[in-house]
Amino acid sequence: MAFTVFIIAAAALAAGLMAVICRDSRRFVTVEYKIPSGRLKKKVKAVFLSDLHNKCFGKDNDCLLEAIDRIGPDMVLVAGDMLTANEERTSTAVPLSLMKRLAEKYPVYYGNGNHEYRLKIYKEEYGNMYGEYAEALKKCGVRLLENESIFLPEANIKIYGLEIERPYYRRLRKKPMEEDYIKSLLGESSKESFSLLIAHNPDYFKNYAAWGAELTISGHVHGGVVRLPFLGGVISPMFHLFPKYDGGLFDEYGKKMILSRGLGMHTIPVRVFNPGEVVVIELLPE
Repeated sequence: MAFTVFIIAAAALAAGLMAVICRDSRRFVTVEYKIPSGRLKKKVKAVFLSDLHNKCFGKDNDCLLEAIDRIGPDMVLVAGDMLTANEERTSTAVPLSLMKRLAEKYPVYYGNGNHEYRLKIYKEEYGNMYGEYAEALKKCGVRLLENESIFLPEANIKIYGLEIERPYYRRLRKKPMEEDYIKSLLGESSKESFSLLIAHNPDYFKNYAAWGAELTISGHVHGGVVRLPFLGGVISPMFHLFPKYDGGLFDEYGKKMILSRGLGMHTIPVRVFNPGEVVVIELLPE
């Protein structure tokens, strides 16, 4: 009798878990953050997207676009990994379609993740796929920031797109970042304007804050894939267990980081108690 009860309970638990996985792997939620700063000249509402990994919410991402249109942002910020660089299945069609449709309505600022960077540097595997993708983004009006910046004078915001090298994404053991590494890529951070840094890998948030980013936006960790009460995210794509930065708002040296839990999946193709996120950021002048 006890064994039968155990089997029934285990089966019910497994069925419930499968229902959660199916639901969370197919949906997204909207989360909002407010960031005040005395350097801002006007209120700006941004939608922040990350880690789509070629996923579609509805036909041609219509559900995702409808949600963004309801928010009505002043701009869209993208923190990379909108595609998945996989030798057998790599395609840029899904993110390119989404970016093109977004750029028809909003200014779009795009920083690369490790998958875009992989597409760029491994030309033997991917040919000129990255070059064609980057050119197509630029043609449809997306501002691709590859260790570059753009200044928005009306709001007094300077947006930087940081692209770090592959060793900073290695698995299991974190590579220390040299003190002047970010400066060597982006130069000095602005002292007069609000510095917004798009930096895909959140593990180096202390470095970003020390460099001078008033707000960093990151992705990459997928919310830790599985989220547990009190413990948070379980594992990162670099196989770090219970990562310190798994999703949400963080503070270092008085600087902020908003870490999106992303929208899609790749290496571990499930989400558990961890739906995708569309992040809304309100930048508010003090």
